[in-house]
Formats: sequence, structure tokens, C-alpha cells
Amino acid sequence: MNIKFNKNEDHNKLEISTLKKRLLKVYKGGGIKRIEKHHAKGKMTARERIDYLFDDKNNTIEIAAFAGNGMYEEHGGCPSGGVVVKIGYVANKQCIVVANDATVKAGAWFPITGKKNLRAQEIAMENRLPIIYLVDSAGVYLPMQDEIFPDKEHFGRIFRNNAQMSSMGITQISAVMGSCVAGGAYLPIMSDEAIMVDKTSSIFLAGSYLVKAAIGESIDNETLGGATTHNAISGVADYKAKDDKDALDKIKNIIGKIGDYNKAGFNRIKSEKPTLNQDDIFGILPILRHEPYDTKEIIKRIVDRSEFEEYKADYGKTIICAYARIDGWAVGIVANQRLMVKNAKGEMQFGGVIYNESADKATRFIANCNQKKIPLVFLQDVTGFMVGSKVEHAGIIKDGAKMVNAVSNSVVPKFTIIMGNSYGAGNYAMCGKAYDPRLIAAWPSANLAVMSGASAAKVLLQIETASLKKRGKEITKEQEEALFNKIKNRYDNQISPYYAASRIWTDAIINPLDTRKWISMGIEAANHAPIEKSFNMGVIQV
Repeated sequence: MNIKFNKNEDHNKLEISTLKKRLLKVYKGGGIKRIEKHHAKGKMTARERIDYLFDDKNNTIEIAAFAGNGMYEEHGGCPSGGVVVKIGYVANKQCIVVANDATVKAGAWFPITGKKNLRAQEIAMENRLPIIYLVDSAGVYLPMQDEIFPDKEHFGRIFRNNAQMSSMGITQISAVMGSCVAGGAYLPIMSDEAIMVDKTSSIFLAGSYLVKAAIGESIDNETLGGATTHNAISGVADYKAKDDKDALDKIKNIIGKIGDYNKAGFNRIKSEKPTLNQDDIFGILPILRHEPYDTKEIIKRIVDRSEFEEYKADYGKTIICAYARIDGWAVGIVANQRLMVKNAKGEMQFGGVIYNESADKATRFIANCNQKKIPLVFLQDVTGFMVGSKVEHAGIIKDGAKMVNAVSNSVVPKFTIIMGNSYGAGNYAMCGKAYDPRLIAAWPSANLAVMSGASAAKVLLQIETASLKKRGKEITKEQEEALFNKIKNRYDNQISPYYAASRIWTDAIINPLDTRKWISMGIEAANHAPIEKSFNMGVIQV
């Protein structure tokens, strides 16, 4: 191994170490003291409940662990959005679990909490996955109610989705393991079956204090809406559990009796690991995002037996299209090639840039995968589409539009891994969040933005200096440099994968070595949902 490889490896493994440390902090939720108070009430934490529920707590993937990261600091923060979401196996059935973290503001809903819950429901609906709610929430976080309550993608959408999933035949099970108040009370009751834990759970539209204030009635919360009341008197709940573990055991029993599902029929054979060392990924990925590397060497360390069949290998070389297998599943890979390459005319083309012929090739390949019912995997390290008179005259907008059209209308499940750059329209063409990937994850090396920090800073600096000159102010070289660095530092913070993950622009930041697991579990989830329409690109200019 050369010196550059070793430097890359050291840098990228340090990034993984940072990722692990930041995740450990997130896992503590509201902090050790609040966890201890939670335990003192005889309750398990959200993460403990999920670990107990799953057959194997390690055979899972977590959605949006960094939701809310660095946000709401003036409100004391909201680690992981105050809710834990994981995909795993309950009684050998793949499920998605949503658990309120009552150690974070008593499980209150911040704006990002609503977005994360809706993302969980979206995954359940797209993949027809059973969804389990472990409810322990004080309801909407009132100081921010205007950002969570009334809009289409706010709190109320949760209950609309409950109703939609019920009509779609998607199993929904709720266990109320703490507070469940006001509008939130509809969630467990709009589920198929609801469990309540004796003495520690409650469901009501208004608690005892509000009842007293509203109608003058004096009543305690347990009598008003405890587990005994709703199991023996109102009939709102279906089961009463003696404690958290008993409630979770009841869920296991219910899920374990669900019949088999209609499969989409994606092709899978026996899984084989890559023959090349997956750890080499850390040495191949460069430290600096503008440095070239051979994306094919990354692909070889992700796919089974390190083998793939490349489509149109000598055409449109800045995008690699290939058939392969990941954990036994047949996949079609669309990846940005980061090496400088020559086109058919012998002209050098920039790696990571989408040219006319690259877009054309990708469009054809996406159509082929749709015809063959092969899931698509997008590996992003893209700086955007090529610019300039030559490509404009050749119709780069039209070719780019065809690729975007193919991605948009694709009916096979899509999965996106952001390995490096994800800039501008390149993000769109390579199946960014706006194009409905079933799962989208970023490596710690990812950057998401309209353009790079340096490029954006140059543009913004030009605008700023022009504005100052119009006002008759001169700017020295030192001031210009200071302003440039100020702009770049602010922009660099915004292109960080952690900034994106906190806002759920991606589902997770993952160790590259977990890429196979994410794609495999994602395709398994997608296999629950048969494809119900055919691929049609509509009207496009050819």
C-alpha cells in the first residue's frame, strides 16, 4: 500500500471513530439522570424497549438517529428528534418500530419529531411493512406548536397515514407505555390493536388538570384514562400488560401470527461476500473531495464476489452502470466515476461530472432495470452536469432531463448511498431525497449542497464585494480574504453530512462497511410490496 492510501485510511477511519462517538452521545437521549428517573418509574427506555422487542438487536438499521442534531439548542436540544426509529425483525418478520423517547422533553413532539415519524410511516407504506408504535409522549411541544400542528406535513398527517395504512392492509400495533394525550391519543386507537401498561400508561384527550379547568370535574389521571379504565370500561384498548416487557411480549405474539405476504419477486440467490477486502474502501476514498479515485474499486468491495457486469463500458464513462449482486440480491448499480476519462473522441472528461453520453447511458440502463424488475442502487459522488457552450449546443439539458425523467418514473425500488459529493442537479439525477429512494444513506465523507463550499464562497464573495463597491466602499485584499473564509466556513458547515442528517435529508450516516446491510435489508423490505404499475417515461424530447 502506498503513502497516499495509508493517509486516506487514517483519515477515513478517524471519521468513523467520530461517527461512533457522536452516535453514542445520541443514544443517551435526554441524559443519564433522566434515564435513571425513567428507570425509577419501572419503565424501560425507548432503546431498551426496541432491543427487547427485536429478535436480534444487532440485525437492525436505524433511521434518522441524528434528527434534530444541533437544532433547537435554545429549547435545550432534541436528541434523535425525541423518537427512535429502527427496522429489524420481530418473530422473524421484518418490521419498523417507532418509539417515543420520554427522556427527551417527556417525549414531546418538536417539528423534526413530526418529520421523522412521517418518514417512518412513509417507509412502512412504500414497503408494506408492519409498523409498531411504542407510545410514551407528552404531545406537541407547545412553544413550537405553530411549526408542528396545522400544515400538511405536520402532526395531523400521522393520523391520516394511520387510516391510509389500515385501508392498505398494513399491520399497525401500538403499545402505550406512558403518556398519550390530546391529538396523540388517536394514534394507538387508529392502529389495528392497542396495548396499555398498567399503572404507567394513560390515554385521554385532556388530562385531569385541563378537565378541571374546562368543566370543573375533579378526577385523577388513572381513573380518567388509565389501562384499567380503557380495557374494562371504555373498550378503547385491547390488552392490558403488567409492565413494559409484558407489553412487548404481547406484540411479539401478535406479530408472530401474521400470515405471509405477497412478494414483489426480486431475484435473490445465496449471498457471497466480496473477495476483495472491504476495509480497502477507507484507503481508496481520498481525503479531499475534489481528488480523483476509481469508483470501480469501491464497487468491487461492496458487491458479492467483487464481480459486476458493466453496461456500455466504453460509452459515457463518467457514469458506471453495472449489474451485480449485493447479499445475494440482484441489483443495477448507477455510480459516478471519479477518474478523469477519455471519451470516444479522445477528449478528457472530468470525473464526477455528468456529460451528455453519461446521462444517455444511465437513462437506458434505468429503463432496462425497470423492464427486468431489478432494484437500482445509486452511488453518488457527483459535482453536477457539465457546463459550457459545447455541451449546451449538444443538448445537455435535454439529456439531463431524460435521466431525471427515468429516475422519477422508475417503478423498481431505488436505494441511494452518498459516498462523496452530492451537488446541484447531480443530486437530483442520481436519485437524491426528492426522487423517493426507499432508503438514502450517507458516508461520513459525504457533502450535500448546491455547489462546493469554495465555489459558493467565491460566488457570494463577488456579490458582496460588488454591493460594497456600489456603496462607495473599497475592500482590501485582507478584508476580502477574511470575508471569503467567513462565508466558506458557514457554507462548509451546511454541506456536512451531519447537517443533512439532522434535517432528515438522508436516513442515516453509516459506516461504509454497513452499506451491504442497508441495501440488503432495504430490498428485503421492498420485496413486501409488489410492483403495481409499469415503467413509463411519459412525453420526453428525444
